[in-house]
Amino acid sequence: MAVTRLEVHSIRPFAGGAVFGNTGPYRQIVGSVHVAVDPDHPANDVITDIKLAPRDSSGRAHCSADFTILQPEDPARGSHRIVFDVVNRGNPTILTNLNSAGQRLGAGNGFLMRHGYTVVWCGWQYDVPPDAAGLVKAWVPEALNPDGSPISGRISVAFQPYRTIQTHSLADRQHRTHPASDINDPDATLVVREFQDGPAEVIPRDQWSFARLDGEEVVPDTRYVYCSSGFQPGKVYEITYTTTGAAVVGMGMLAPRDLVSFLRYGSAEDGNPCAGDIEHAFTFGRSQSGGFLRRFLYCGLTQDEQDRPVFEGLIPLVAGSGRGEMNQRFGQPSTPARPSAGRSFPFHDTLQTDPDTGRTDGLLARLDASGKTPRILLTNTSAEYWSGHASLIHTTMDGAADLEPSDNVRIYLYSGTQHGPGQLNLFDVDVREGPKGQQLDNSVDYRPLLRAALKNVDRWVTEGVEPPPSSHPRLDDGTAVPGPEQESTFRAIPGVNFPEVHKSLFRTNFGPEAHSGLVEPAPTSGEPYPNYVPKVDSDGNEIPGIRLPDLAVSLATYAGWNLRHPDNGAPGQIMPQIGSTIPFPATRADQEATGDPRPSIEERYASREDFLDQVRQAAQSLIDARYMLPEDMDTVTEQAAQRYDSLTAIRAEVPAATDDD
Repeated sequence: MAVTRLEVHSIRPFAGGAVFGNTGPYRQIVGSVHVAVDPDHPANDVITDIKLAPRDSSGRAHCSADFTILQPEDPARGSHRIVFDVVNRGNPTILTNLNSAGQRLGAGNGFLMRHGYTVVWCGWQYDVPPDAAGLVKAWVPEALNPDGSPISGRISVAFQPYRTIQTHSLADRQHRTHPASDINDPDATLVVREFQDGPAEVIPRDQWSFARLDGEEVVPDTRYVYCSSGFQPGKVYEITYTTTGAAVVGMGMLAPRDLVSFLRYGSAEDGNPCAGDIEHAFTFGRSQSGGFLRRFLYCGLTQDEQDRPVFEGLIPLVAGSGRGEMNQRFGQPSTPARPSAGRSFPFHDTLQTDPDTGRTDGLLARLDASGKTPRILLTNTSAEYWSGHASLIHTTMDGAADLEPSDNVRIYLYSGTQHGPGQLNLFDVDVREGPKGQQLDNSVDYRPLLRAALKNVDRWVTEGVEPPPSSHPRLDDGTAVPGPEQESTFRAIPGVNFPEVHKSLFRTNFGPEAHSGLVEPAPTSGEPYPNYVPKVDSDGNEIPGIRLPDLAVSLATYAGWNLRHPDNGAPGQIMPQIGSTIPFPATRADQEATGDPRPSIEERYASREDFLDQVRQAAQSLIDARYMLPEDMDTVTEQAAQRYDSLTAIRAEVPAATDDD
């Protein structure tokens, strides 16, 4: 097998030995997995630069990763199923997303454990900050030229600050950088744009340098860019330069594949703690990790080297049409920047032909050709539509028609939601990293839908019970519309502005070998692809998709976008990933005082109990349709009650507008 050694560092009770229903207590196994693969094997040769990786005496290339297994103390009482969590920038996310845990390693409501799942995660991302405590890391080899020398090439790094700064790392979020080869590189360029994909203005080379600030002193440093006049909040900067050293980025995808294969098929004699137990395996990834899963599918990596199934069901969450830079030379798996080859053709799961290049491809082309395509639930929030790319997974590239998914795929929009699950504690202050918005953050918690999604994909794989039908905006019924068409609805609400820049993906040529992972940086973009967002009703709430009671029995307008606060620059631009909660007026008097066109909460519901009765009815409809589990009825009702109490306490107050309207 590809796993050469499973090195266990510790075994201890999980959650202090808590007992989870009929499954009982869990144990937590922490260690390192060591993998060796044949670069010439058909299951591996899709990995960019793998044939340039150093090999051992048997001709194999090596990588390793941290791992954690949460396993029932008595495996016989478990479900005999693995749920693999694709870590996000080294952080496990499945317990916060499926168990609604307040901490990333907390048990939360115990959902996964009560249902008997063995939960596994391991590292895959080579550039996770190496000194950061608690992050789950991976180690991959460096590709080398045939003469053994390191590989050099051009790379672009982009960033958009939310405050004035003079120095920025040549990486996203303090990840490992691709350092500049030459601190005086005369061909390096730095450009600035007013908004993403906007016209570029070149900043003269003598106004910036590869350097950082050490107190008041400017210190030359190949890992940073410095500008004496400062990088301004809201503006988008992109630096292009030559770097040396090319990790085999895509080998990080082999560690999850081969670890789970080992746990499914390896023997106890080989050190497999799950030997003889696991019958099925599913995987979940959110945001960056959802992009990982789309890249994983595109590379056809759901089968192992022996062509045995590894993952039979996948749930990529909030990835939109992206696949991330998980398999390209000088890849930056964490970059949110555009243009990026991680956000390029193909978008749909079935075959399409790119009119610009004539190339025919599809997200599942390799797997469909093999006849071994797993079951897939593509799940997104409103934020991915307003970010300019989610509609490409179900519309033609010319925007003229809907595309139906293949039989093994369902596509879901979680209506009126932001990129991450909403929180009950509404806030508009900077309690998180990054900028604040002009409106309260979106508070819709879509995690009950995720729990149902996992159980649906489980039954689809193990019992042949098909999940509920796809539910998302469509052109043929008028529920997928261009973003600007929503302007009048939102501007009618007091204190609410509307995006001045509407995001789209652009037709971009990354070079003739881009589909093989050899990407030309800083390409010139062509025309934008059409982008559609969910149509809204007169309250500003979305009509298509899976509507939680927050939307069906509303107390507010819930949007998948929020505008940057003027304090953070570019107030006409959408914040990445953050949505809005725009409360309805609490009373008729409040509505009249503000001139809000939306009926007040007082007018909509006869009482708190009337409101909660309607919430229960809406929740039951979701349960009947299998978009929600019966066990989440109480959770959804309790959350609705808390929102009612919070939002009816908000009195009339017109937020200050940030433009001339």
